[in-house]
Amino acid sequence: MRIFHIQGDQFTELDELPDAMPATGYLWVGSARREFEVNVSPLQAALQRWTGGQLVDLHISDLLNNQLPSHFDYTSWYDVLVFRRLAAGAGSANMFIDDNQGTLASARAALAAIDTSPVGFALFDRVLLTVHPTDCQVRDYFANRLQQQTPGTEGRGSARVPPNAADLMLRMVNFMVDSYLELRRLLTKQMDYLQQQLFDERGNPTSWQMLLESRNTLHLLEDTCEDQRAAITEWIDALDEWPEEADAAVRRERELLRVRSRDVLEHIERVLSHVRRLESSAENAVQMHFSAQSNRTNDIMRTLTVLTAIFMPLNLVTGFFGMNFEGLPLIHSATGFWTVFIVMLILGIGLSVYFWRKRYLGARR
Repeated sequence: MRIFHIQGDQFTELDELPDAMPATGYLWVGSARREFEVNVSPLQAALQRWTGGQLVDLHISDLLNNQLPSHFDYTSWYDVLVFRRLAAGAGSANMFIDDNQGTLASARAALAAIDTSPVGFALFDRVLLTVHPTDCQVRDYFANRLQQQTPGTEGRGSARVPPNAADLMLRMVNFMVDSYLELRRLLTKQMDYLQQQLFDERGNPTSWQMLLESRNTLHLLEDTCEDQRAAITEWIDALDEWPEEADAAVRRERELLRVRSRDVLEHIERVLSHVRRLESSAENAVQMHFSAQSNRTNDIMRTLTVLTAIFMPLNLVTGFFGMNFEGLPLIHSATGFWTVFIVMLILGIGLSVYFWRKRYLGARR
């Protein structure tokens, strides 16, 4: 568990939970899910001292639930946002780079490495409590980023540090949405590889199983993005219902929150649009594969039909001279066999040349 005090352009990490709420600024408490479960009681006591209220038991269960979809809920003294992140697991981004052949084993491992675990936010007026998965880098990323900023440099230090807890929460959410860019490159590379396998005449039949797994993954991502969009939309609606403040600075902060919230929603819409394009690409790849298979079957049937047409007159000639009659021409001639053979050879070559010129033989271009 890490505790931070953010005041203006100052970002300070505290060793333990403070006894009282600081006079200015706000607190950010970032905890892994297991640590949050173990330290629920001291956190509840600290929230009671700081804000005069505690988390509802149902919201604690939501923050501890690893399978919960993205959603938003609120009470009269705090808001709860559960947001499932979209990210590639450790090492999955380099699977296709390390493997020049792009094997199916690496593709399957990359699909299994996609992570959509939830991150929980409990937002009070001056306190932000975040609950992360054990391997989530969002907390450490923001902590390191804010600690490395130099306050007051060229007058931009205060603009970079989130002015309030809600702004910090939205920045984290936006960072998790933008982390889909890495996952997008991974999925696009997988889809390109699977499409090449489908159109390869000697392709591995296991590609079909991989394609089905990719489609299931895309369906999962689409559902995740739709839940994210619904959660952020509910947050924006709740933000619009906040009571108006007379202070101009507070009104400006809320307007900035609305702008940032709409920006996050736009990013989610872009991610959802890309996921749907990938789904459409997968469906089109299947349809194009069936069309290619149908054309390949037609080519084979055309070749077999042409060969049948070539050998049919030859079978007619051999069948004619195979009849059991004494009076057939050329039957008793010494050159009869060679005469009939040359005629059949000319007939076969002539028909082959004719069908070839008609493009009934050979690959069409």
